[in-house]
Amino acid sequence: MDFLKIISSRSSICTLFLIILMMTSFSSCGSFHKEPETDDTLGKPISLPTPPAINPEYAKQVANNCNNWYNQFLKNSAFFGGMIVAKSGNILFEKYNGIAHVGRNDSINANTPLHIASVSKTFTAMAVLKLWQDKKLNIDDQFSKYFPEFNYPGVTVRSLLNHRSGLPNYVYFMDEIGWSAKTFVTNLDVLKTLISKKNVLRNINPPNKHFAYCNTNYALLALLIEKITSMTYPEYIKKSIFEPLKMNSSFVYSDKDSARTTPSYDYRNYQAVFINLDKVYGDKNIFSTPQDLLKWDRFLTSGLYLNKATLDEAYKPYSNEKSGVRNYGLGWRMYNFPHKKIIYHNGWWHGSNAVFIRLIEEDATIIVIGNKYNRNIYKAKELIGMFTGPISTENDDE
Repeated sequence: MDFLKIISSRSSICTLFLIILMMTSFSSCGSFHKEPETDDTLGKPISLPTPPAINPEYAKQVANNCNNWYNQFLKNSAFFGGMIVAKSGNILFEKYNGIAHVGRNDSINANTPLHIASVSKTFTAMAVLKLWQDKKLNIDDQFSKYFPEFNYPGVTVRSLLNHRSGLPNYVYFMDEIGWSAKTFVTNLDVLKTLISKKNVLRNINPPNKHFAYCNTNYALLALLIEKITSMTYPEYIKKSIFEPLKMNSSFVYSDKDSARTTPSYDYRNYQAVFINLDKVYGDKNIFSTPQDLLKWDRFLTSGLYLNKATLDEAYKPYSNEKSGVRNYGLGWRMYNFPHKKIIYHNGWWHGSNAVFIRLIEEDATIIVIGNKYNRNIYKAKELIGMFTGPISTENDDE
């Protein structure tokens, strides 16, 4: 090959390389091809909007109504826990009662972290929706896109969020397959069992056929958060929500938190035994306080975390096979009346109960958390009428 041909050949290669480089750079600018970036906002403080002034007479009336309700249903039923009722972020009623540890002199106060049980699902769901809003995942993708060995066709991220996946509940099936009571179950164990034991698991149903409340869904969603963020679920929730909002009494349980957890009790004051399911998170295992949950409510209401379009997806009723006002969105229960929607979630695990009610239109919040089993906590929905006028709801203890 002569010298000119060599020059020509080399020039062609260089030109081709430059074209490829330019095309790659151009395509990377498009939103569909952009790789997820590290979120440098994690952990940075967030200032919530200052609550507007509330009419003093109105505030006094609400406080009196709450106090009457509290005295009737909680004070006289050996309530251990805390309660807040707020309007537009203004705390109108706040009360704490009982002790954190039976046998000690440590009264429950505003900073006592209590297990909020399934109210934890609201954090998991909103964290997933934030990643969706930031285009780091698609909630209509099948879960197997992110975990290829997951052998349940048709199960999407959305169907996990709205409890329409058809999957069985790990709370039962881990015991049914003979899992040792002495061996703690992890989220990864739940996933591996679903994959490897599919042929022996019971109560597997086709996805998107009907609503079936199932803790497995949220154990898997916690794994998805870890997959997308390359952080543990406890660390991501801490960095993306707890730290920015200064929710200083809130955490996702892990072994290092054992010294600061508040135990739960049955109605006879017997402490709940720590069992092999107590380390699975996403569906439960967040400890918090009424004041911290109010910050969480304000974060969502403010639009600083999720935009309106994303929240509309979360508050949409997805299960309409049965008549009635009760329904479920993406991480939220709801009363879906013809002209009003009430967003809430209950919680129960061992002796802990929780109620987290959010009246979006009225901008009011009702929070009750207890560490001693007390069914009257769920009666807090009776306070909804103070803000909405008379309504009729159905019983739905968690």
